[in-house]
Amino acid sequence: MTPFSDIRDYVGVPRVTSLRLSPDGTRLVSVVQALNPDGKSYGTSLWEIPLDGREPYRLTRSVKGETGAEFTAGGDLLFCSRRPDPTVKETEEGVPALWLLPRAGGEARQVASRPGGVAGFATAGGNVVFGSDVLPGDEATEAERRKARKDNGVSAILHEDLLVRHWDHDLGPGEVRLFAGALGQERLTGTMDLTPQPGKSLALASWDLTPDGATVVTSWTVPLPGGELGSHLVAIDVADGTRRVLAEQDGHDLGEPVVSPDGRLVACVREVRGSTDVPVESVLWIVDMATGEGHVAGRFESHLLWPVDFVWAPDSRTLYLAADHQGRRPIFRVPADGSEAVRLTADDGAYLSLQAAPDGSVYALRGAVDSPAVPVHVTVDGTVGTLPSPAPRLELPGTLTEVSATTDDGETVRAWLVLPEGASAQSPAPLLLWIHGGPLSSWNDWSWRWNPWIMAQNGYAVLLPDPCLSTGYGLEAIRRGWADWGPRTYADLMAITDAALELPELDASRTAAMGGSFGGYMANWIAGHTDRFKAIVTHASLWNLEQFIGTTDAAVYFQREFGPPGGQPYRDLSPHLSLERISTPMLVVHGDKDYRVPIGEALRLWWDLRRSEVESKFLYFPDENHWVLKPGNAVVWYETVLAFLYRYLKPSYGPPKLSGTFDLGSLTPDDSQ
Repeated sequence: MTPFSDIRDYVGVPRVTSLRLSPDGTRLVSVVQALNPDGKSYGTSLWEIPLDGREPYRLTRSVKGETGAEFTAGGDLLFCSRRPDPTVKETEEGVPALWLLPRAGGEARQVASRPGGVAGFATAGGNVVFGSDVLPGDEATEAERRKARKDNGVSAILHEDLLVRHWDHDLGPGEVRLFAGALGQERLTGTMDLTPQPGKSLALASWDLTPDGATVVTSWTVPLPGGELGSHLVAIDVADGTRRVLAEQDGHDLGEPVVSPDGRLVACVREVRGSTDVPVESVLWIVDMATGEGHVAGRFESHLLWPVDFVWAPDSRTLYLAADHQGRRPIFRVPADGSEAVRLTADDGAYLSLQAAPDGSVYALRGAVDSPAVPVHVTVDGTVGTLPSPAPRLELPGTLTEVSATTDDGETVRAWLVLPEGASAQSPAPLLLWIHGGPLSSWNDWSWRWNPWIMAQNGYAVLLPDPCLSTGYGLEAIRRGWADWGPRTYADLMAITDAALELPELDASRTAAMGGSFGGYMANWIAGHTDRFKAIVTHASLWNLEQFIGTTDAAVYFQREFGPPGGQPYRDLSPHLSLERISTPMLVVHGDKDYRVPIGEALRLWWDLRRSEVESKFLYFPDENHWVLKPGNAVVWYETVLAFLYRYLKPSYGPPKLSGTFDLGSLTPDDSQ
């Protein structure tokens, strides 16, 4: 299947998003995202992936879809869904509830619901702990009060602490609380509120249950002086709600807890609270449940691995960890005692959704820059076997290779390079420098949102570099660019671009730069510091750094790196201060529901470009967030970018194939332009 020539086909490709293995290791279930029948939105469903080689088959079908699969100890399957319950009158339309699909077969039934919905859950020892948004006040009248707000047209929220919104949604007027109940014959029984009046402490939390189901371990956000926030781990008794601080560390945040199979240890992520002088670092942290004492695990080749996903092995002495490493995301076998980790997978894969089997092997999703995620089985010796997938295999319109360069300060920067079919010394391809977001990130996996193969289908080579601040290269690579985003990263990007353009398959006279989020910041920086590129695309980008710091939902995080507003970093590193040097045509793209990089950045950039008479366009999405997620809008995004690039680079493949569903105005590509 090759959907890259028509974006409408591309957005319709089903995607496997997660895996869950039953406790006995006999069943593997995946969540699959696919187009809804209306073609205007995506839905999710649960699929069984037989472990005997048979084809996967669909388990659930509903208009509202299903997410968050978890097996009970008895093999039943729990999941969340907004589907209506035919046996209960709904308190609010479209509220997610907890459902159970019996192992023995039959229809799924609703086992728990709340007026504010169910958001995340864990199960062990016959108990279930789930989160729910709760309005302060009398629980008995909550549904009525929610209805009154809606009927009276009230959307206002009175805030009393820093947390207001996150990525693309508001935090409030309710508060996330944890509820616990026992699995009964029909519904959860004995359900109780474990965390009355938590404030916003659980707004960004994740949690896990001990194997006996007696204790929930969760992250807990706390306010700190100067508007700062911190996070530690707490343990809550499921029987009576007694809460104790399990682990906390000065200058560090703890989160994403996972309890060992024997219940003695908790693995979590410990992150340094960075400053202008100290970069952020995330490591795997092992906590003793009895004492709260902890230590680092995951040391490999003289540096600590940056955890992305992890799961305990059955012996409770070892973990399997997926971590960025040199443009890949291998699985590592990590001893819990802190001794040296061992790389388990040797290929170029990027692994996620790790599931440890009783025999010590691992099931996972394996993606790569040249492969969407597929379910795989990894044996104890690292052999990777591909399982039948609910999603189709894709034929790629090009090839993938690597390039590297030595920077001006003597460091090595590497990148993936996508080459379109037919690129040669006789027919060199134009080059797109595509800068990743983050900035603490890496080009090492398939991306449905930032897909280079669509560009390759249209004749472009795509350079995907990991400059300073990229993860998987040790802390020193992050330290090189910390609090020095523009100049240091720019030097790295130009070095790797120069190295790539030495290849005869690339045309150095036809180049463009593009990026989103931090990549958009760098696209703006590049625009103000060189005219070597024919065109620049900047998506969800930072423009006025001091303005951004005061409006982003993550102000605490970014101010740690750049210091209080008004300091020297804002004068040295803000792209808007180089406006007068911008001459390259620019396409600005932004969604109004983006709270990480608020729309004010794009509006200010757009106004500055127009008043400076820089050739530019503004693609605005009133209902999208930091990404562009709706299928129709994704089509518009790719087609607009392709039309804009063709206007200035004109690859030999000719104009891109457009759907005609969106008016591109003067960007409509034809050979006469």
